Amino acid sequence: MDRNRRELLAGMGAGLLFTTLPAAAAPKKAKPQKTDEEVAPAEDLMREHGVLRRVMFLYDEAARQLEGGEKPPLDALSSGTSIVRRVIEQYHEKLEEDFVFPRLEKAKKLADLTATLRRQHEAGRTVTANIVRLCDGSDAKNLATLLRVFNRMYRPHAAREDTVLFPAFHDLLGGKAYRELGEKFEDEEKKQLGSEGFEGAVAQVARLEEQFGFGDLDQFTPR
Repeated sequence: MDRNRRELLAGMGAGLLFTTLPAAAAPKKAKPQKTDEEVAPAEDLMREHGVLRRVMFLYDEAARQLEGGEKPPLDALSSGTSIVRRVIEQYHEKLEEDFVFPRLEKAKKLADLTATLRRQHEAGRTVTANIVRLCDGSDAKNLATLLRVFNRMYRPHAAREDTVLFPAFHDLLGGKAYRELGEKFEDEEKKQLGSEGFEGAVAQVARLEEQFGFGDLDQFTPR
């Protein structure tokens, strides 16, 4: 009987011990991973500036060759102007003109800058149309001049947007509105650039760089 009593008391003590211990924490469920990573509006626009800059580098090389009496790959140059028209002028700049500039102007912020940027968009489209016309090789001198004119305007244009316009635009919009606009940009990208979107434009530029002999980035590293 004494032994049974001791076993009973020991069992009761163990039971009390387990009831006072904190319950083991249930394993946390992993958050579902998004299939498509969201891209903020300013990041989206800056990535497209990257595509523009890569085409501008080809413009620099084509102008150098034309001025030196060489003949650049005019078919690749013409394809570069097609990227500028489709990705930059018809898509990227329309986003800025429809969604970015009006919000800043309504808030009375950077109105002088947006007015200049609008004028430069119009001027750039005119220059691009003339570049397209001369990609047949009929006037090497004027083609080289137009390529230089385009790059001279768009280098400070894109840099001012990246460092002044887009940060001000981000500060102006609240977080919710900024995210919603990012979704709108994504929808517009699919409409204007097709299923391949930005990635397709990057792949196309890479092929043009190969035609110009610039496929290897390391060739530009100082030795």
